[in-house]
Amino acid sequence: MLKLYIGNKNYSSWSMRPWVLLRQAGIPFEEVKVRFDRDADSAFQKTVAAVSPAGLVPVLVDGDLAVWDTLAIAEYLAERFPERALWPRDTRARARARSVCAEMHAGFSALRSHCPMNIEATLPQVGALVWRDQPAVRADVQRIVDMWTGLLEQHGGPMLFGEFSIADAFFAPVCMRLKTYALPVPAPVTDYIRRVGALPGVKAWVDDALAEKDFLDFEEPYRTAR
Repeated sequence: MLKLYIGNKNYSSWSMRPWVLLRQAGIPFEEVKVRFDRDADSAFQKTVAAVSPAGLVPVLVDGDLAVWDTLAIAEYLAERFPERALWPRDTRARARARSVCAEMHAGFSALRSHCPMNIEATLPQVGALVWRDQPAVRADVQRIVDMWTGLLEQHGGPMLFGEFSIADAFFAPVCMRLKTYALPVPAPVTDYIRRVGALPGVKAWVDDALAEKDFLDFEEPYRTAR
């Protein structure tokens, strides 16, 4: 069986992407959660380094093969399970889906930096300050709004390319960020966020994140332990 090494579900946006993809697509896998820590020679470092030279999560292990990096994992799963149609079936739509996933993979640094994923938190006051003071965050969100609105209009929803695809798994953590920080987005985007949150794979991840109760101060720039 496939094994997927992930970090804390409340914080690990990169881990969320392949986990949601596997779960939503109905591909069986074993989850190996490795708690984030910052200790020298830590348990996290030792565990992940044993399966990936990059030393980062997520890592997908299939027999004696380890695949790291979310985009590489997504491509491997699409080839390994072609019957699941993880990319859109249409050639042009598939090219566009790869483009927006690559953009997500490499971009939106301001949103990542100022609004780290924190599913358990509700931080509208922080979001309001970030929105006021960080024009780069506003630019990132506007790009997301334009992208999602255009794709939903072109493909008719309910997901970005009609049916659920790798693109929706890649943007699921962005949905979490927009919700946590209550960043202002138009109604069609709010509706898409709601639909993504209702996907069984996403809901299962969120439920697990809420159940963790594992406060990590180095992942919490806006809160203190309660």
